[in-house]
Amino acid sequence: MPRNRRPRDREEKSAEIVEAAAALFAEVGFEKASMAAVARGAGVTTTTIYWYFQDKEALLVAVLDHLLVGMLEGLQAQVADSWTDRLLWVVERLQEHSKLVTAVHALSATSATVATWHSAFHELTDALLAAEIRDAGVDAAQVPAMARLGVFTIEGLLMHPLPREEQRAVLELLSVVR
Repeated sequence: MPRNRRPRDREEKSAEIVEAAAALFAEVGFEKASMAAVARGAGVTTTTIYWYFQDKEALLVAVLDHLLVGMLEGLQAQVADSWTDRLLWVVERLQEHSKLVTAVHALSATSATVATWHSAFHELTDALLAAEIRDAGVDAAQVPAMARLGVFTIEGLLMHPLPREEQRAVLELLSVVR
């Protein structure tokens, strides 16, 4: 008997749900997005989402992982740019997802799933910044503090938006310290 629809690969369906959730979370924010709205966006039932993701926080982590992979790939394409330009690019990408950044910081206090992701994210970003700083010839003893300063600077620019040229000026000061 012929099938009405082609079988869907589990990873393909999961990716469709993540894409729908990413779009909805960016539009209305994590808190205001319902699983029913995500399901509608993905063309599935709400129950189907729970076959793939334990809860809304697990879906958020999948969205964050998806966005992080895209950002890391995009950052690789910026490798020929100056350190300041690459940091500015990162800030701009994070600003595009400011509702998710805010949600992650808020949920980290109450959700072990999100807190674990957030900690791993900071370990990764600290390591990436530390590698850049080490490659610039900074004394090894200063690298951890410099990496932390970089993270604080980026988070500060996210929490206190400035015009692009002022962001650049702040990041250039970070480059001088480096």
